[in-house]
Amino acid sequence: MSLLQVQDVSVRFGGIVALDGLSFDIEDGQICGLIGPIGAGKTTMFNVVSRIYQPTSGQVMFRGQNLIDAPAHGIARLGIARTFQNLALFPTMSLLENVMVGAHSQGKVGFARAVLRIGASKENNATREFAGELLHQLGLGPLMFRPAMGLPFGTLKRLEIARALAARPTFLLMDEPASGLTHGEVDELGDTIVAIRDQFDLTVLLVEHHMSMVMGISDKVVAMEFGRKIAEGTPAQVQADERVIAAYLGTTE
Repeated sequence: MSLLQVQDVSVRFGGIVALDGLSFDIEDGQICGLIGPIGAGKTTMFNVVSRIYQPTSGQVMFRGQNLIDAPAHGIARLGIARTFQNLALFPTMSLLENVMVGAHSQGKVGFARAVLRIGASKENNATREFAGELLHQLGLGPLMFRPAMGLPFGTLKRLEIARALAARPTFLLMDEPASGLTHGEVDELGDTIVAIRDQFDLTVLLVEHHMSMVMGISDKVVAMEFGRKIAEGTPAQVQADERVIAAYLGTTE
């Protein structure tokens, strides 16, 4: 059984069809790139999986469980985390504190005991240690006590990845992680995504416009246009597909 099975998912906003019968699978351990022109429905699909949007029809199965039945706040507990195209960090908090926030979903103390500081010290210390390890692994260790405010954009992108990893996910959704990065930073990011996939035993769904990175690191690519799937396969297969070429480059016919 595939880790994720998107089955005939449609999303409509009034008269606008954002997704139209979309289906694809992702196997355990794969990096799957989700590509398409602006308005193809990629972010909508992301928001369905992360339970921000409710589909009009269809289902999304994760390890045999229908995610459509799960509340948005329960996604992290299932082992799903995501990054955002627009950074959603706490600028006045340190890098270490930002990453520790990402681990809250895995806490066992509970809200009331945390407020009353009953049995929370041991868990907090363990979370701090794990967050520090993540920052070191992503090359941010020397900056862990610096506030996020004012740091370079590429550094903040890595910080958001560290915060997502703090939730100890098995499935990571990455929404435009290369957006705003220089060419050198994009190449470094691609290496980082492959490294964390291998190190943390992750499966990754990647939405990205930077085609060279997607094609260079993905095991599988799903191409979309106008809310529909137009191609699915290896990077080489998708790059050679006439429908994908027409969607990106246009056609004279």
